[in-house]
Amino acid sequence: MLYWLLYEELYTYFHPFRIFRYLTFRTAFASLTALLIALFIGPYVIQKLREFQIGQYIREDGPQSHQKKSGTPTMGGVLIVIAILLPTVLWSDPANPFVWITVFSTLAFGAIGFADDYIKVVKRRSLGLTARAKLFWQGVAGASVAVALVVLDQFKMFSTRLVVPFVKQWRPDLLWHLWPSTLPHLAFIAFVPFVLWVMLVLMGSSNAVNLTDGLDGLAIGCTIIAAGALTVLTYVSGHVVFADYLELQRMPMVGELTVYCGAMVGASIGFLWYNAHPAEIFMGDVGSLALGGAIGTVAVIIRQELLLPFIGGVFIMEALSVMLQVGSYKFRNKKRIFKMAPLHHHFEQCGWHESKVIARFWIAALVFALFALTTLKLR
Repeated sequence: MLYWLLYEELYTYFHPFRIFRYLTFRTAFASLTALLIALFIGPYVIQKLREFQIGQYIREDGPQSHQKKSGTPTMGGVLIVIAILLPTVLWSDPANPFVWITVFSTLAFGAIGFADDYIKVVKRRSLGLTARAKLFWQGVAGASVAVALVVLDQFKMFSTRLVVPFVKQWRPDLLWHLWPSTLPHLAFIAFVPFVLWVMLVLMGSSNAVNLTDGLDGLAIGCTIIAAGALTVLTYVSGHVVFADYLELQRMPMVGELTVYCGAMVGASIGFLWYNAHPAEIFMGDVGSLALGGAIGTVAVIIRQELLLPFIGGVFIMEALSVMLQVGSYKFRNKKRIFKMAPLHHHFEQCGWHESKVIARFWIAALVFALFALTTLKLR
């Protein structure tokens, strides 16, 4: 909005406003704005959550050391979402459709998490939404994002071709173009692979962040690192010189998402101020699902979803540990691979202090993200 008001409208009268033309300037200020919003309204949100007695419920089958955290204000993800979206609306170009798709995805996945947290708090049911209901609504949100991108592809504003790490030329198209014009009523089938792919990526990303949110500052710290990597990737994907040099699929309008990613970094740092060990507030599912959905959406838009296992390496490890644990328990006569899943609880059971687990997982997340960035040139 500030971009439109100060640059598009008043630039002709006051030339210094041309600074709003620069993406780097707006990204930096979006990040600072998000940080300040999170820091300033954080105490108010914590106070209100305490007044409404919205406290965290700790499962009895979890680590016993976590029982003392019971009652800590949760649903702090509302603070994160506000701190991301307000600077995005202020500092990004409101005419850019990719910004609004990402905003929609953040709100949609955040709403699913909000419903999940609300059921846990109000009905005192530790599992919240049923797994089937949660996956259904996540699938609906993912399909909505996919359909919007398919529409943009028809207007040549987006490409459904997948960027494969380490490979220069092979970019498979996830839209089928095999249907003859004599069968227009079957044309919608051409969109099925891309829609299913986007649903898979967004559902996987949101649930992976959700599973990582189990220790003070763990998920939000890894989010800062992942969002920082995405900030670099979105910028180079939309930059004509860098995209050509790195042989990336250049999409000029995608660069505007750099502002959103910068806001995510700032909001996450601001939330970490209150979520650091010992946490004053937890993000809850409203935060973890919103962040996971946003990370997945940005990766899909810039066509770097195959880099997500590295951008969010810790998130993937946590999700895989749960899948392996459940599979082993069901198919190996109740035998477990880990002492407890997700993975961070396994290391706690091994005797690592919570703060050590957090710090080491942050280091692992940074290594993963740096490797993801190195793949830009290793092609």
